[in-house]
Amino acid sequence: MLSAQAIHFCIRKKPIVDQANLVIQPGEILAVLGPNGAGKSTLFKILSGEIPCSHGQVEYNGLHIGSLKPRQLAEVRAVMPQHSSVNFPFSAREVIELGLIAIKAKNPRKILDEVMDLTGTTPLQNKLYQHLSGGEKQRVQLARVLVQIWETKPFPRYLLLDEPTSSLDIAQQHAVLGILEKLKAKNIGILVILHELNLAAQYADRIALLKNGLVAKVGAVNEIMEEKLLSQVFDYPVQLMKNPLNGHWTVGTSAHSFSNLSKSKQA
Repeated sequence: MLSAQAIHFCIRKKPIVDQANLVIQPGEILAVLGPNGAGKSTLFKILSGEIPCSHGQVEYNGLHIGSLKPRQLAEVRAVMPQHSSVNFPFSAREVIELGLIAIKAKNPRKILDEVMDLTGTTPLQNKLYQHLSGGEKQRVQLARVLVQIWETKPFPRYLLLDEPTSSLDIAQQHAVLGILEKLKAKNIGILVILHELNLAAQYADRIALLKNGLVAKVGAVNEIMEEKLLSQVFDYPVQLMKNPLNGHWTVGTSAHSFSNLSKSKQA
């Protein structure tokens, strides 16, 4: 499993992530949600190994992240940050192939073909990455991280994604999260930062709520889908209802409620 124990990170003595504890099990999707400035991206960078935490520790399959060499870390986790830039005139296929550099794949061509077909990037493969739309770039970056962990291994792997649906339309958002669901069968644990509560309610196995650097609550979807809890975390009135078609929770808000909340805060 991927575990974070009492991780703490400060900037100018201000806690950005404050004594956070999280566990991601192989075969599950953990969605991390919270308002802007909650510390989600900093937590993501600590878990991925991009930045060290001030206190606490992060472990992959029982091994401290600091003890893993870059190639060893690449074998157990793939990372898709919120923003990825490509400064060379690479084609979409060449960008996706970058995900194979740090690993030893037995059949890289087969992996590339399968992942590009799954992500709908095959028609884009010969186009220059810089000429793609924002949504197309997002799918290419997803394919890049998927090829890194696509091959079946005898040990658990982990996929970390920071807002992978931010530039996608509704159909593509569901397509991406549907792909993540399929990955669970490969003994892969997935941590995904989302802004859309409704997507998390439909696809996550568990949800972690962050606010002001603190983990407000972690639990199964039904444990997190509480109007009072969500309203407190997001500082905005939330209404919940069950979708009669699939039984999933649906999150609703209204401008009128926000107006009333603003007045109550001023009172």
